[in-house]
Amino acid sequence: MTSNHFQSQGGGICLWACLLLFGSGLTAAVQAGEFATIKPASTDKGYLARLLINEVPFPGEHGYQSADDTKAAMLSILWVLHSRINYVPAGYTQQQIASSTSKNIIDVITAKNQCEGFFLDAAGKPASSPRVEERLNYLRNIANSGGKPGRFASLLNFGQGLASAYLENGIPGADRFAGLETVNRIKVTGRAYSWMTDRDIYNPGGNFVTIPDAQNGTLGGNRFFTLRKDPK
Repeated sequence: MTSNHFQSQGGGICLWACLLLFGSGLTAAVQAGEFATIKPASTDKGYLARLLINEVPFPGEHGYQSADDTKAAMLSILWVLHSRINYVPAGYTQQQIASSTSKNIIDVITAKNQCEGFFLDAAGKPASSPRVEERLNYLRNIANSGGKPGRFASLLNFGQGLASAYLENGIPGADRFAGLETVNRIKVTGRAYSWMTDRDIYNPGGNFVTIPDAQNGTLGGNRFFTLRKDPK
């Protein structure tokens, strides 16, 4: 349901919480000469962080508006994944909206045809396309250059902090789409259940309903989609 990518209201909604959770780790990294650190892809925390980072724009990339916008997009993407597990709407099954019946977020990410570039390898282990790691290394090199932390380090650390916080303590920050009741006179379930690159040619179809700009449906170059309340 997603496409890879590489404006905004309330984008820093969970920044303070995440900073508290991983601020001490960032301090240690800076002392070691690295302003941004990402956990290994072989760990759940590192794998989830890669998904969040991969799906949003950084400075200089298409769709980038601001650091707050990019951070808000990461949080909303995490909410989509979380909602696919914990908030399956009445009239739907998890299989219908997530192509998965698992309660594990890594399984939801790697479900077939869901998150482009993220999948299970031949051995059944979570893997990603080479370009995912290539872009991460590119961003990390920028973040760790210069004499002090900048926007790239802030965004990378935010993505890793958000992933780590979620897996340790649950999702920090509110779901901006939770209260949606109608979209263009269509009754909807509330919450977002899909995101795609914000271009008209991308749409998940079916019972998914586009959340328009008037309801803050675009973040970090992505368009978010909720569900029709009464599935047909």
